[in-house]
Amino acid sequence: SPRPSSSRWQGLGKAFGLLKARQERRLAEINREFLCDQKYSDEENLPEKLTAFKEKYMEFDLNNEGEIDLMSLKRMMEKLGVPKTHLEMKKMISEVTGGVSDTISYRDFVNMMLGKRSAVLKLVMMFEGKANESSPKPVGPPPERDIASLP
Repeated sequence: SPRPSSSRWQGLGKAFGLLKARQERRLAEINREFLCDQKYSDEENLPEKLTAFKEKYMEFDLNNEGEIDLMSLKRMMEKLGVPKTHLEMKKMISEVTGGVSDTISYRDFVNMMLGKRSAVLKLVMMFEGKANESSPKPVGPPPERDIASLP
C-alpha cells in the first residue's frame, strides 16, 4: 500500500491546482464584466489586455480570498527586484483601493491598469516587462544592502 505522506502531498498539490483553477475562473468572469462595460468600450485591445492582467495577477501569491495582500505584494516586489518598505507597500495598496481596503482585489487591479492615474504598482507592472531589456539608472538613495556591504 502507498505511503500516506506521498498521497497527502499529491492531495495538497491537487487542492492548490483546484484553487488556482477556481481563481482563474473567477478572474475570467470579472474580465467578461469589463468586456461588457460601456466605460471601456473604446479601450484598444481590451480582450488581450485583460488576458495579460489576469496572468499578471495570478503571478502574485494571492491570499485565501484570491486577493493581493501585504505579504503577496512584498513577495512580488522582491521577486521583481524592487523591494519596498512596509509603509511604501501600504501606500501602494491604498493608492489602488482608494484607502478602503488593505487588499487589492482583481477588480481594483484591472481598474488600476486601465485607469488614467499612475499608481506606483501600475508603473512597476508596466515597466517589469521593459526592465529586462534596459536597466534604468537607479534614482534616489542606494538600496540598503549596498550600504550594509561596505567595509
